Amino acid sequence: MIYGLLHPGSGLGNQLHRYVATRVLSLDKGYEFSMIGTDYFKGTSFMNLDMGIPTNIIPTVKRPEGKILMGEVWEEGTIYYNPEFNFIEDDTIIDGEFQDERYFSHRLPSIKQWLDVEYMDMPSDLCVIGFRGGEFYVYPELGLPNEYFYDGIRMMKDINPNMRFEVHTDDEVLAKKFFPHYPIIHDIGINWRSMRYARFAIIANSSFYIFPRLLAGTENCFTIAPRYWARRNTKEWSMPQNYYKDFTYI
Repeated sequence: MIYGLLHPGSGLGNQLHRYVATRVLSLDKGYEFSMIGTDYFKGTSFMNLDMGIPTNIIPTVKRPEGKILMGEVWEEGTIYYNPEFNFIEDDTIIDGEFQDERYFSHRLPSIKQWLDVEYMDMPSDLCVIGFRGGEFYVYPELGLPNEYFYDGIRMMKDINPNMRFEVHTDDEVLAKKFFPHYPIIHDIGINWRSMRYARFAIIANSSFYIFPRLLAGTENCFTIAPRYWARRNTKEWSMPQNYYKDFTYI
């Protein structure tokens, strides 16, 4: 059994990466899988995940950073693909971010089935903008500037001068300051499904947008992402796992 962890403080994007890594490893190795912390899953309103075999693991063993677990724990420990992932043995709890596409790209057809959501018919002249606000703008190196989004908008208008835009966000107040003339949508299910089925997207440096856009693919779809990801403002790939070959980085 491979056990994955859904932490209570993690956002949906991080949770999905943990979930996918657990299932991919289990599938690759021929093991069963089980998710720990299923009550913490933040996508229950629109996504019905198979959480694997129910577990009665009792969280009794404290680790230094305050997490509480029982059993053998394997931690990713890197900000990029860790090849030791391939040597994890049965009956192990895995813990990490698992956002490097080398963990999961070979299983995208299966992931598309695992993360299946209700279809949304998105207009071909609509570009969805993923704007991550909140704590991202507490840190100057993390929050994306206006210029990134408006450079992306100009690129989209080069594709279609009549392109329309709507903003999908966790922070309506700040989004309205950035995009005063576009519709603002703050609904986790509509946000994720719109990103999944839109032909065109400009995304922020948030894990929330990664899987829906990777599953959208590149056939008749186009995704703009911020170069340097979490450190675009300082021009440093501090998180090199967040380079995805299907995205166009600016």
